[in-house]
Amino acid sequence: MSLQVRVGILIALSVIAAGVMLAVPPLAQPLWYHDFADQRCFCGIPHTLNVVSNLPFVIVGLWGTLWLLCVRRPAGFHDSRERWPYVVFFVCIALTGVGSAYYHADPNNDRLLWDRLPLAMAFMALLAIIIAERIDHCAGMILLVPLVALGAGSVVYWHWTETIDQGDLRLYLFVQFYPLLVLPLILVLFRPRYTRTGDLIGALAWYITAKVLEILDTQVYAQGQIVSGHTLKHLVAAASPSLVFLMIRKRRPIDLGTQDEPLAIPAPPSVP
Repeated sequence: MSLQVRVGILIALSVIAAGVMLAVPPLAQPLWYHDFADQRCFCGIPHTLNVVSNLPFVIVGLWGTLWLLCVRRPAGFHDSRERWPYVVFFVCIALTGVGSAYYHADPNNDRLLWDRLPLAMAFMALLAIIIAERIDHCAGMILLVPLVALGAGSVVYWHWTETIDQGDLRLYLFVQFYPLLVLPLILVLFRPRYTRTGDLIGALAWYITAKVLEILDTQVYAQGQIVSGHTLKHLVAAASPSLVFLMIRKRRPIDLGTQDEPLAIPAPPSVP
């Protein structure tokens, strides 16, 4: 299968996904979402476990950011400049922990904005990274800022629609779930530039598991009222950026001679 065909498949999937998003009626944020199973307060911290379980996001985000900034020539990159999209990703992960803790201390729509904003930006940064490392380096780098802006804009748009009583979650849900659909397909269709693809697969698997735990918040808490599904969701979801961090520390470049040619129009042959 040629590179153009594989890229065409991704474009077609993107168009279909966007069409489905637009075909669905606007979805407002249900207020029951803020009513989490574990309401306990310890040491004066409201909803304690849902708040403090965000600490791993902050630790991994800061650790990843500092490592990328302090290591002069990371062995896991063909070019040290490729670290910058990962810096954006890990900064957003750290901010996700802060924003989520702030939200869970007093769950409401206004605070939910600060939970979702950095998370959506992290999703889009990771999508740009995978495009750069699997499909075309220049395309991924060019798309980094627009995709991150799209992630931020999807959350700001949702919050604005809530303030005018016309809540619309569709774009935010697209930004959150579209990468979960397209990233595995990219991993299958395009050869890697680096080793340790398994870490990326594991990161996706951990995040999907976290979403299941989020849905089962009450059911998990009912099993002895020890810990809720949402608290476990935070801990399990933090494993995803942890695996991404492990990947960039341990991986090594693969010989570029075995890779697909970039998406470019070849120059015409010279005439003798």
